[in-house]
Amino acid sequence: MTKKILLLGSGELGKEFVIAAQRKGQYVIACDSYAGAPAMQVADACEVFSMLDGDALEAVVKKHQPDIIVPEIEAIRTERLYDFEKQGIQVVPSAKAVNYTMNRKAIRDLAAKELGLKTAKYFYAKSLEELKEAAKEIGFPCVVKPLMSSSGKGQSLVKTADDLEQAWIYGCEGSRGDIKELIIEEFIKFDSEITLLTVTQQNGPTLFCAPIGHVQKSGDYRESFQPAPIEPDHLKEAQRMAAKVTEALTGAGIWGVEFFLSHENGVYFSELSPRPHDTGMVTLAGTQNLNEFELHCRAVLGLPIPEITQERMGASAVILSPIASKEAPRYRGEEEVCKETNTYLRIFGKPFTKVNRRMGVVVSYAPNGSDLDALRDKCKAAAAKVEVY
Repeated sequence: MTKKILLLGSGELGKEFVIAAQRKGQYVIACDSYAGAPAMQVADACEVFSMLDGDALEAVVKKHQPDIIVPEIEAIRTERLYDFEKQGIQVVPSAKAVNYTMNRKAIRDLAAKELGLKTAKYFYAKSLEELKEAAKEIGFPCVVKPLMSSSGKGQSLVKTADDLEQAWIYGCEGSRGDIKELIIEEFIKFDSEITLLTVTQQNGPTLFCAPIGHVQKSGDYRESFQPAPIEPDHLKEAQRMAAKVTEALTGAGIWGVEFFLSHENGVYFSELSPRPHDTGMVTLAGTQNLNEFELHCRAVLGLPIPEITQERMGASAVILSPIASKEAPRYRGEEEVCKETNTYLRIFGKPFTKVNRRMGVVVSYAPNGSDLDALRDKCKAAAAKVEVY
């Protein structure tokens, strides 16, 4: 039953996955581009290299001969994963899933054109002129994003034609790798947005967690809460879409499938990640019988997941760094958070800081049926008491 797992990316989500895997007796090699990353602190072994270097990635795979490769980030030379899969190594959820979802063009065309899911109207642009022409079709406001990026990098809300040149420059600067092509989307006037954590199994049905509401700023998550209020018909439609797209991408694991919700126009598919989702850290508050990392671990190992139950309400709020420093960060205010009832503090252990880098999270819980807004306010207030310096 013990497997050798190569974890590609060792941030806070990877750290929680390693903890879940260790509890199942697994052996994990944590990889990242810098030493001392959070998941490395709890793994059996670690490797430091650029995962965008395909040869370096192949060398690490040959060295460790893993049974399973678990990508935790997008900045990976993902086309090499097809070769590893052909060699008999299990790629999570699958090489196809990782390759499609790291490129907005591939996943959007799959969702909209092949599967017929409702999405925002969109075009692609390889030049500023193409971007301007597409904007005439889309109208304003519109959203401009790199095809390959993460955490909101390079993403702009464009309100007038005068903003397009800056959006093109910012989008290209925020693009990962050597692809200089952007996607321009109509701005959906949504009432809320959710993450629907979806679990596909090797030998079992697709399961869904209760929907997670979230608030983003500059394309990155700031708070989340579960369960998010949602109309039953909208939830059923989101589950149908999530099941359809994950089935097309194949494989077993947890997926963070994002949707826009509009009372007037229904449910729009937005994006998905084939891995634990940052908004899903709210499940560390014990909102479910199994948190998202335990679910991912079971699905990866082929262990049965008989059901997912909502045990209580939860909220999460991030702790950001206001400074950039190569020195190990220090913290003030932890004791104030620990004074709060039904509240947990999680410091990720990142060895250096950047401005607005996520350094920790606070999660709070309350019985089902409690005041969700009050719970969210309590959690955000607690997170605000922690200072990174």
